[in-house]
Amino acid sequence: MNDNEKTTRRDFLGTGLAILGTAAALGPARVWAADPEKLTRDEIGVTPPEDLMREHGVLRRILLIYEELHRRLSGSENFDPAVLSSAAGIIKKFIEEYHEKLEENYLFPRFVQAGKLVDLVNVLKVQHQAGRRVTAYLLANATAEALKEPAKRKALAAHLHAFWRMYRPHAAREDTVLFVALRTVMPPKEFQEMGERFEDIEQEKFGKGGYEKFVSDVAGLETTLGIENLAQFTPKV
Repeated sequence: MNDNEKTTRRDFLGTGLAILGTAAALGPARVWAADPEKLTRDEIGVTPPEDLMREHGVLRRILLIYEELHRRLSGSENFDPAVLSSAAGIIKKFIEEYHEKLEENYLFPRFVQAGKLVDLVNVLKVQHQAGRRVTAYLLANATAEALKEPAKRKALAAHLHAFWRMYRPHAAREDTVLFVALRTVMPPKEFQEMGERFEDIEQEKFGKGGYEKFVSDVAGLETTLGIENLAQFTPKV
């Protein structure tokens, strides 16, 4: 993979973070002297935690879709079952088979080896498995026939609720505890190399622009459900 192929969605955020890092090193008087065009590739690299947190953004948007589908299932509103199967398919492909595999293969072993946050890691692993069971159920039952049966609608709603109830605290605990502690369980060089490895794996699995495609697909589902306008979630109080 050449350097041009590795110029991806991370560049913009990475440049900003590099400037902030320069600010910390040089002091506030020199922060704006840093020229992004002169920064090296290593200086603009996005760290593994930042990468994983962005992927959590995709997860959280799917959770919002699940919440809307739950509302419709619990009432008398119908929807195209393809919306549910598509949302669950993104969870399976992008979150379970990619994002969670990064955590399980690269992060969790580091903490276990270091003897840090082991109890948390064990719970997170159990929850990954539980989430995959829920996703399998949703994919198997996202059918027009199921939506016609009150008992199956209730069961689908229960699975959607169980999924978002678990993954909201799950992702929040990873973002605020596990990811921020990653630097403490590995050498700086390996920490940096892990970010490069994550980039390579993403492009190998999804091709260039894979992340952007998933974000676009999620946005399309939001539009289908009529929940794409962020302003509608603003409290009117």
